[in-house]
Amino acid sequence: MLAVEHETHYRYGAPVELAQHMAFLRPIDDRRQHVEAFALEIDPPPAHSSDGRDRFGNARRLFTAAGAHHELRVCARSRVRLHPRERVDPAHSPPWEALRERLTYRAGCTYEPATEFAVPSPYVPRLEALRELALRSFTPGRPAAEAALDLMHRIHADFTYETASTTVETPLAQVLRERRGVCQDFAHVLIGACRMIGLAARYVSGYLLTQPPPGVPLLIGADASHAWAAVWCPAGGAEDWLELDPTNDVVPDLDHVRVAVGRDFGDVAPLRGVIRGGGAHDLAVRVTTRRWPWR
Repeated sequence: MLAVEHETHYRYGAPVELAQHMAFLRPIDDRRQHVEAFALEIDPPPAHSSDGRDRFGNARRLFTAAGAHHELRVCARSRVRLHPRERVDPAHSPPWEALRERLTYRAGCTYEPATEFAVPSPYVPRLEALRELALRSFTPGRPAAEAALDLMHRIHADFTYETASTTVETPLAQVLRERRGVCQDFAHVLIGACRMIGLAARYVSGYLLTQPPPGVPLLIGADASHAWAAVWCPAGGAEDWLELDPTNDVVPDLDHVRVAVGRDFGDVAPLRGVIRGGGAHDLAVRVTTRRWPWR
């Protein structure tokens, strides 16, 4: 079981008179991960708060902070029990062209819901460089899962992870040119490459258990939110989506906690809002992911 504490702290240069926020902080609860406990603390206490689901089925909290305040603190605490992923031989997955055909619209044919993740989205536009990147792995007739894994390996090898090298607003074309970025960039590159050849891929937000080197103590609050990708790859098993973490070159399993899925980062930002007032602000985020019970 993993325990996660995720704290977001805004400090405003001027009073905020009214604020409306949306949070995606409660982990997904399904057959592969069960949320044993979840608590969300908001200070100042919201005047109104409601829980619901977005269009992709993600747990969403909406809240309104009314009355002048100079700070906003949102702290989510989760305990999640993870179950091993079903293992499927990548070589036995369908040829990628067969999946592309299933996602191609034809009048009178059954609609495939995954099609929604096969088209461009605000943070993942159509770029010819993405197609070229994909076709080096997705060669004619190659099994889709095998090709997707190869694409993940290549992105991990060819791109440099560099903290703070990009922001949410950095264009994906710039990431491709400079071959560097952070986890959300790596996920967007993999997603965009798959979409450019007609496949469906989606963005996954969550947390990753990180372990310090031997003899080095765990730094509380030193972790961060994580992001990876999932490629639609039905192969007759229980899971239709193959998750891939190009930042770490692994298939996520017992060290990854999924929080939400969407077309790209914009659909599942952990916390976003609209405020009246506030002026300039400082933002601090602290994340700690550990095995439970904590030792």
